[in-house]
Amino acid sequence: MSLGKIIKHLPCIPSRKKSLLFPRFLSALSAALQQPPPPHHTEDPNTDPYSLLKQDPVDICLSLWVKSFSSPPATTFPNITGFLSKFDLWVLAYQRSCAHVTGTFPPRNAIHSHILQSLLSLRNAVVHSRFKWNQKTNQHIRSPNDKPSTAIISRRKLQQILESDEPCFQDRVVQEVLLMVLEPLFEGRFSSKSHAFRPGRNAHTVIRTIRSNFAGYLWFLRGDLSEILDNVDAEVVMGCLEKVVNDKKVLNLIKSGLKVPHTRRLKSDDGGESSKRKKKKAATKKKILKDNEPKPDPYWLRTFFSFAPEEAAKVPSYGYCGILSPLLVNACLNELDQAMEKKIVEFFRPSNLDSIWRESIDDGCHNPSWPEFVPASGAEKTRKMDYIRYGGHFLVGIRGPREEAVQIRREIIEFCESKFGIKLDNSKAEIEHITRGIQFLDHIICRRVIYPTLRYTSSGGNIVSQKGVGTLLSVTASLQQCIRQFRHLAFVKGDKDPEPLPCNPMLYSSQAHTNSQMNKFLETMADWYKYADNRKKVVGFCAYVIRSSLAKLYAARYRLKSRAKVYKIASRDLSHPLRESSNNSAPEYSDLLRMGLVDAIEGVQFSHMSLIPTCDYTPFPRNWIPDHEQLLHEYIRLQDPKFFCNLHKTIKCEGLSVPQEEISDIVWNCKTFGIRRYQSNVDKEMKDS
Repeated sequence: MSLGKIIKHLPCIPSRKKSLLFPRFLSALSAALQQPPPPHHTEDPNTDPYSLLKQDPVDICLSLWVKSFSSPPATTFPNITGFLSKFDLWVLAYQRSCAHVTGTFPPRNAIHSHILQSLLSLRNAVVHSRFKWNQKTNQHIRSPNDKPSTAIISRRKLQQILESDEPCFQDRVVQEVLLMVLEPLFEGRFSSKSHAFRPGRNAHTVIRTIRSNFAGYLWFLRGDLSEILDNVDAEVVMGCLEKVVNDKKVLNLIKSGLKVPHTRRLKSDDGGESSKRKKKKAATKKKILKDNEPKPDPYWLRTFFSFAPEEAAKVPSYGYCGILSPLLVNACLNELDQAMEKKIVEFFRPSNLDSIWRESIDDGCHNPSWPEFVPASGAEKTRKMDYIRYGGHFLVGIRGPREEAVQIRREIIEFCESKFGIKLDNSKAEIEHITRGIQFLDHIICRRVIYPTLRYTSSGGNIVSQKGVGTLLSVTASLQQCIRQFRHLAFVKGDKDPEPLPCNPMLYSSQAHTNSQMNKFLETMADWYKYADNRKKVVGFCAYVIRSSLAKLYAARYRLKSRAKVYKIASRDLSHPLRESSNNSAPEYSDLLRMGLVDAIEGVQFSHMSLIPTCDYTPFPRNWIPDHEQLLHEYIRLQDPKFFCNLHKTIKCEGLSVPQEEISDIVWNCKTFGIRRYQSNVDKEMKDS
């Protein structure tokens, strides 16, 4: 019940009784605010929510993806409210919100009818523009972790609820619905140069793209636009959204979430502020997590998150938009991506002596990470550039004189200042040469000069061997950054010669649990440095630090005084139990393991360099797109009747065949009938066609 209705229905009280009934009025007010509001319906109030569940929400989202990718890039979508009114999407958004809060995804048939009724009221409030963000005392639907309470809320508790930074559960549900509806509309228009906060793209795709496409560039421009992740003008965001979305209700809903209102503090009866009251320090008690509460991240995962590079450290959060904020950031920075794609085409000037980039800049038939035998300087030098962005950080590779790199930096600074209102200085847009090494996503991009031997046949038939000069792009992991992160986590001390420290957070864990945690951490680190040239070196260093840290921990726990004694008992990979050395009367570890009374102890991985996997040099296609986008394009092509009829005729005439079968037929014909017969058959087929 709203505050206006409560005051409207209060009886007239004489002035001499007001002072006596005022505390009772506050109690009634707090109890009324605790109750959920009455549902607002455009349909019949007695509408059964189950009757509105008509479609599969995945099919609705799929139709949005197909509609977005099959439309021209300049298309705007006017009727987004029609998708917001679909109740199936709200049920899916509630399930995903519950999975985020409780850690479990509730089945659709297990949702109670009163929750569906609350979801229906929330949907109607959003569709009819009655929804307001951060309404903590007037929620349509509450978190499954919130207990229903009919007790009276005190003034101080009410103040804490209003001023707490914890987001509302119903806001999360609305954000999920908006994300499911808006993400496919913008993904069809985003540039392929951006890789952060997008499905199918991550930091690994950035590293592989740099390795494949950035070979041969001399100057690199690193830009830092992370300021836009912290704060951005709401008008700038709305201007970018209006180019795709033309629904005023949706735009007004997002705009109201971007603008955070200023909250005022409640005043006490005597006119003084409640913040001046001194709070008694209560003894801190260890919180016991309930069964339905999400458990904290394990130690290996928290440790790995501490290794996050600078480019991936920040996640945007605008006002009350929450999980919708990364999509809004990409919608804004997509303007920069589109502008840089135009500059790439304008900047390209190939050389006649260039055998690699002479044809086109968009062909995917070659792998430019191979050695390049192109002019390194002079008038015949190929002018070329490329661009990639991850979050608020971008990287521009330029092949040409430094003056052109300075000119491009000036144009980018002017564009960001006029479009986003961000003033970049030279410290946030540095120009570095390839010989110095450029650090991006904790990887160092550098160049190696190689001297391969070229063998070819001359005009007289003689084989000529000649030494050439070429460059090869190298992407290595930053070992200094890895040491810095280990030092921040108190795993090592010192700069030049880091000394491992005992892993104190795992002091009270068993040997099996500790080894298991650290093995998961090492596996994750090995996967993170999967595409680094020095993968063996950096993963071997991480394994050495972890193994030495655990050895020092076990030496302190079991009073063995040194790491050497720990390695002598537990072996090099710490897989042998250490407990029976301190207590000879205990049963053998093998007997306890056979009876199931103890856990199996895993050895710490990568104890030898031969166990560490090598770098993955799998070629990355130049015009790569994620699998889901490729499937969408193929599905849209099959929806075209003309293409489908031609494909159907081809299959009907020739039948289905795989490349392996065609190759086997060629080999069989060559061995059985000879090459002449096979060639004659080919000529006959060509004449018939």
